[in-house]
Amino acid sequence: MRGLTAMFFTKRDQRIARILIVEDEPLVAFDNEHALQQAGYTVVATVDRFSDADAVLTSDEGVDLVIADIRLRGVRSGIELARHARELGVAVLFATAACPDEARDMGVALGVLAKPFQPRDLIRAIGICEQLLAGRKPSRIPPRLTLFPLPAA
Repeated sequence: MRGLTAMFFTKRDQRIARILIVEDEPLVAFDNEHALQQAGYTVVATVDRFSDADAVLTSDEGVDLVIADIRLRGVRSGIELARHARELGVAVLFATAACPDEARDMGVALGVLAKPFQPRDLIRAIGICEQLLAGRKPSRIPPRLTLFPLPAA
């Protein structure tokens, strides 16, 4: 699992602190942002399209995790965003109602949290992502979270 950490982060065992939310439903985006802030995470930005997410990812903001819906505003999808984020060394967790099968096997995201979910499930899912990125076996996986096969190092 150490290879996974190296693929997503430049520092070994970096803790998730700064999160980018990419969500096309305003109420869901607001709820996620509020839950993350209440849990002590810094929400770097909340956007609804690939181009805006790219601007944040390539800026000096610093993002540890992207929480992305599959459907976004505009022509590019959350899957394309996940590929791009991985190239930049940023981990992705999908948060979507319907995750296409091909997204599960592409090695571009850690997993998917199925909508609808409770705020506590989102916070627990981020904790699972931290465990994975630190090379630890995840514990107590929330029922709405599905982990994807880990990409090869």
